[in-house]
Amino acid sequence: MVRLAFFAGTLEIHGLPADTALLPDVCCWDPRSACHRGPASSYAAVALMLHRRREPWQDDARAYGVLDADLRAHREARPFQRDAISAWQASGCRGVVVLPTGAGKSHVAVMAIDDRRRAALVVAPTLDLVRQWYDLLRSSFGCEVGVVGGGDHRVEALTVTTYDSAWMHMEHLGNRFGLIIFDECHHLPGTSYALAARFCLAPFRLGLSATPERADGREVELDELIGPTVFRRDIDEMSGDWLAEYETVRVVLDLSPAERAEYDASRARYRDFVVANGIRMGGPNGWGRFLRAACRSSEGRAALAAFRRQRELAFTASAKLDYLEHLLHLHRDERALIFTDDNATAYAISQRFLVPVITHQTRVTERSRILERIRDGRYSAVVTSRVLNEGVDVPDASVAVVVSGSGSVREHVQRLGRVLRKRGDKRAVLYELISADTSEQHTSERRRDHVAWREAESPC
Repeated sequence: MVRLAFFAGTLEIHGLPADTALLPDVCCWDPRSACHRGPASSYAAVALMLHRRREPWQDDARAYGVLDADLRAHREARPFQRDAISAWQASGCRGVVVLPTGAGKSHVAVMAIDDRRRAALVVAPTLDLVRQWYDLLRSSFGCEVGVVGGGDHRVEALTVTTYDSAWMHMEHLGNRFGLIIFDECHHLPGTSYALAARFCLAPFRLGLSATPERADGREVELDELIGPTVFRRDIDEMSGDWLAEYETVRVVLDLSPAERAEYDASRARYRDFVVANGIRMGGPNGWGRFLRAACRSSEGRAALAAFRRQRELAFTASAKLDYLEHLLHLHRDERALIFTDDNATAYAISQRFLVPVITHQTRVTERSRILERIRDGRYSAVVTSRVLNEGVDVPDASVAVVVSGSGSVREHVQRLGRVLRKRGDKRAVLYELISADTSEQHTSERRRDHVAWREAESPC
């Protein structure tokens, strides 16, 4: 009789001849243990193959059971949420659901857990999101919820963990869940985090993301790790009905004469070094080649310093801060989120305008206190670098100001999504401040390559 067993994140298949051609390609003969072995994620395919062949088999791999807790908070699903679950079910309860921030992806996950009634693990990228999922699952199912990560290691039938903890502990936990949900699943592809999916035998898998695309193109790995994209709705399709109406305003500002002279000099020094060393910054590993060349000589170190200085001048141009002052006054009766690319700019804005700041250095308790006070209206604005791109829930925030940022489309869409949660007749606006005739203009064009901007342009 064929016997399946789970061992250290792998699936052992005992009882089949070494030369069998029945198993998935990821399974191969392991002479050390005289059995076939594959990643634990191959469990569903192997079990389905044995069932279809009516092969008698013994399942010693699965250690998860039926979820006993009932869903006690019954919230009416929106039509697109029902459609998303139907599409996921039609795909064998494996796949990715793409919905904009604020559209209720977490409720889709609750519906999936209630539909499958299996022990479930939710994987989230940050401890803030782990806390939100913990609160949501406790209130939805009224049972104890386990947490793995951030100093906790308690496993329950419903458990929440971080990506870091998932890949570190999955070789021991991988057979204890029948459903695994990857929140912000664009984090999953990659050498380490992908192990969290491969070491887990959960036959049912759900990925959630607003922007699954990655700069390195590795989002194609989600098909193997979770399943195909089964349902997608973008911002432009949902604004007005399910998300707040919005507009985007792109404001191009001139550097001062002194800033322009210093910017041009710094950029020329950096560009001269790049050209002299035959480095194509837009090519494969261009940035890495530049750094390696820069560290070999004083001229290279000066070029690196010049690169940083021209970037700083573009990011913190005096005209940007003056215009930000205008926007904060214009929207003084609204809640505003101010985004920067780096901590230094965030702290400078905080000091000048006396608004609270959240960076990766901000303690969890202080971060929670700031977000609570902006939600209840005691604060009207908060400035942050990148830590609030994901996971912050401020439904009343209606103004986003991007003072600086990367060329990432995902980052830009996430920042817009922070102010799109529907609240009454709220109309949201995102301002993008750009320094004229700098590399920032090219960066802006790159990050706006998304349908959210193709239809929502508003002249400044």
